Amino acid sequence: MIQASIDWIMYGLAGLDPASHAMKSLNFFLSDTVKILLMLFVFIAIVGFLRTYISPIKVRNWLSKKRFGASNIVASTFGAITPFCSCSSIPIFLSFIKSGVPLGVTFSFLITSPLVNEYLVVLMLGFFGWKITALYVLSGMVLGVIIGLIMGKLGLEKYLEKDIVKSAELKEQNYLNLKERILFGIDEALSILKKLWIWILVGVGVGAIIHNYIPSEVIQSVISKGGIFTVPIAVLLGVPMYGSCAAIVPIAVVLFNKGVPLGTALAFMMATAALSFPEAIILRRAMKLKLILIFFGIVTLGIIFTGYLFNLLQVLL
Repeated sequence: MIQASIDWIMYGLAGLDPASHAMKSLNFFLSDTVKILLMLFVFIAIVGFLRTYISPIKVRNWLSKKRFGASNIVASTFGAITPFCSCSSIPIFLSFIKSGVPLGVTFSFLITSPLVNEYLVVLMLGFFGWKITALYVLSGMVLGVIIGLIMGKLGLEKYLEKDIVKSAELKEQNYLNLKERILFGIDEALSILKKLWIWILVGVGVGAIIHNYIPSEVIQSVISKGGIFTVPIAVLLGVPMYGSCAAIVPIAVVLFNKGVPLGTALAFMMATAALSFPEAIILRRAMKLKLILIFFGIVTLGIIFTGYLFNLLQVLL
């Protein structure tokens, strides 16, 4: 319906040339932007409403008391249902540390939160389908659990800064009625969209240009030159290209459609979501440089492994 309406406005009402590369790019940009904004608003509002029934303080207590491994699973799950980018999840990460939650458990949250969230999932559902999305969500959570366990076993608490920067404490929010819960979901959706809309425009715009102007042969040629190092190259390129998942997913899916292997495209997206220079700068206020480098190094290796795994699955399936 959205696509048909845009086609009618552009080609029927305005009389634009549907064969023009510029008009095809504009059509791609308009249709995907409207679709993404509507999908995100509805989905985030629903998840926000459901999260009003979850106590963050109880979650913190669960993380502190669960047995080995179980706490990491809980932390990873909590990270998956929170709509945060890598930088936005740091305040909760710091609150967990100040509350006595084991360091490895807090890392499970910090890793999974930007990798798996509702707006990324809804974007992937629309672009990649439910099978790839489900595998991605599972891989993101498993990655968070495993890396959290590794970080916890290394005894890295000594690399935390003693005077951790003061962050907002977790607070219990009381909702008087159903209307307040619904309004919370709507407000959260609007708040997130206000932060994301520019990234959505940029991401879809770049995707539209790539989709209609860059021949698939060029993309395939660039990827083929990477050989077995294609995935590490994608990960290293993803870190400096910090941005919202709303901007990266459209680019990743267009590259995938142009011949980039699935695992390589997803590794690029994961690196952009979970690792960034701004995140490192913020974390420096709570960690010594050595801990940040260890964290980034382990996560990078995990993402590279995941990329190769998805490439292998793509060949086998």
